[in-house]
Amino acid sequence: MTIAELNIGGSFQMWMIFALIIGALAFYVRERASMELTSLGIVCVLLVFFHFFPVISDTGKSVVTPVRILQGFANPALITVLALLVIGQGMVRTGVLDRAAAMVLDFCGERGGLLFALLILLLVAIVISAFLNNIPVVVIFIPIMQALAHRFGRSPSKLLIPLSFAAVLGGMTTLIGSSTNLLVNSALIEMQVTPFGFFDFSVPGVVMASVGLLYVLFIAPLLLPDRTGMVDEYTDGQGRQFIAQMTLSDDSELIGHDALGGHFAALPGKTLRTVYRGDEAILPPFEDYRARAGDVLVVAATRQVLTKSLSSDPGTFHPKLESDDDAPPSEGERWTAGEQVLAEVMVAPGSRLTGLTLLQIGFRYKTHCIVLGVQRRSRMFRSRLTDIRLEAGDVLLVQGQPADVTHLRAFRDVVVLEGSAQELPALTHAKRALLIFLGVVGFAATGLLPIVVTALCGAAAMVVVGVMNVRQAFQAVDPKVVTTIAAALALGVALQETGGAGYLAGHLVAALEGASPAVMLSFFFLLVAGASNLISTKTSAVLFTPIAVDIARQLGVPVEPFAVAVIFAANCSFASPLGYQTNLLVMGPGHYRFGDFARAGLPLIFLLWVVFSLFAPGYYGL
Repeated sequence: MTIAELNIGGSFQMWMIFALIIGALAFYVRERASMELTSLGIVCVLLVFFHFFPVISDTGKSVVTPVRILQGFANPALITVLALLVIGQGMVRTGVLDRAAAMVLDFCGERGGLLFALLILLLVAIVISAFLNNIPVVVIFIPIMQALAHRFGRSPSKLLIPLSFAAVLGGMTTLIGSSTNLLVNSALIEMQVTPFGFFDFSVPGVVMASVGLLYVLFIAPLLLPDRTGMVDEYTDGQGRQFIAQMTLSDDSELIGHDALGGHFAALPGKTLRTVYRGDEAILPPFEDYRARAGDVLVVAATRQVLTKSLSSDPGTFHPKLESDDDAPPSEGERWTAGEQVLAEVMVAPGSRLTGLTLLQIGFRYKTHCIVLGVQRRSRMFRSRLTDIRLEAGDVLLVQGQPADVTHLRAFRDVVVLEGSAQELPALTHAKRALLIFLGVVGFAATGLLPIVVTALCGAAAMVVVGVMNVRQAFQAVDPKVVTTIAAALALGVALQETGGAGYLAGHLVAALEGASPAVMLSFFFLLVAGASNLISTKTSAVLFTPIAVDIARQLGVPVEPFAVAVIFAANCSFASPLGYQTNLLVMGPGHYRFGDFARAGLPLIFLLWVVFSLFAPGYYGL
């Protein structure tokens, strides 16, 4: 008898799947290989294993076929998640989220103290996370939280973990709020169980999020460390000042503003160094200065501040050269139309640019890139940007179209700093991106179209209307998400068809024999929540959904409360930075250690467990 003909009972396959799951989790946690490689390895092992050791149904056919193992790559939940990532990137690229967050910060700063500002910002983050992927929300809000901490003299380490937790809490409230929710829904469809609607678990989700918000607002900051010294060091490293030049046009919003007490408040985040009015140089203090059209303002600002200003008014920061009057109109449009990129380049030792000004070099016409700022470690200038004589080691902040910035690598007089290239937000497409996003949410929420259809059409619309191109859309697709979800779905199929889900469910029910469904639901929630902090939330969601269905069937109760328990508990990955990507995002800026998440996250997990255990049984009639 050949090994292919060997037909071993289901228990053998089941125990092998258990072993594979434990091995996969060990690889994920220890990070001996990349998540993509580990996930693809899991799929390959499943394909080979079930080829030689198939699970045979009563009809004599194999039930775990390559088609079923690989169908995770085309799963509607995965397609929806990827489409929502593209839509989220469109919202980020057009500056919609950035502007909304900045408006909220300004509103908070004018009307209250730190507690009020933190409440509003976290509430906005929760609401946005209910309808948009959590990752771009946290990416946008990190600098906002850092600015809030700086404004009120607090350490960002007190605020960034609460931001991550708030985004996760918001994702619990709607079907599209988290990829975890979509994966549980997809697993229910796979098992031929009635799936969730858009707002089916919003009521318990809002209850959980409300209690969680109170915790992250009042309790979590008390438990988190104050690493002010480390944060200041980090900020100084990232806050290098560039000397930039602003020319006030006739319609500039700055015209008529005064420099009260010598401080020009109309330039937030920028330090006014000098004002040139014709041939006159106005030096500090600026008590009698009032801005006029044609004034040239020399300012010092960080790259982040300059980027935000460029997004709303790009032409203001483009230094006017004498030769510009003779330049064709297309040259002026080069830096305001189409895709624009910012990058930093350093004047190389022995460069021919040394000792020359930008006007003498003709930099923008040789490279088709415009210099927006100059940074020199040993000196802060007060002269016009166009009058500065460059030296070796100077760092230039340049703007240009992607191809032009790429070509700078062949320009031997400068060295492009690796990792410094960054796209400018395309605010001209902000309304289009916002309308597409609202359309996706509206169609999905009303049920006029399936969520996968609305999300995929929304992602395609982002490309069609010019919010992003195909390359940018594909860059928004995270390969970790693709491979991890596909592997988790494949393991879920294997766990279900080999009888592993039923086996675990039966032993769990037997261990709590005589307990009410409400007690069983509470214990199951705690079990899933614990697992989600050791493995990824996505893997927990897929692996525990079949178990939840089998438990409900063995108890003779509706599946819905146990499926909801998987959604909420799998999202409770607060005690580890490994469980959810938003935790990893805030780890660096907040200078957190692994234990910081456990210190702030464990009490929140137990709090949500208590709230769910008290609220859910009554709400679902158990």
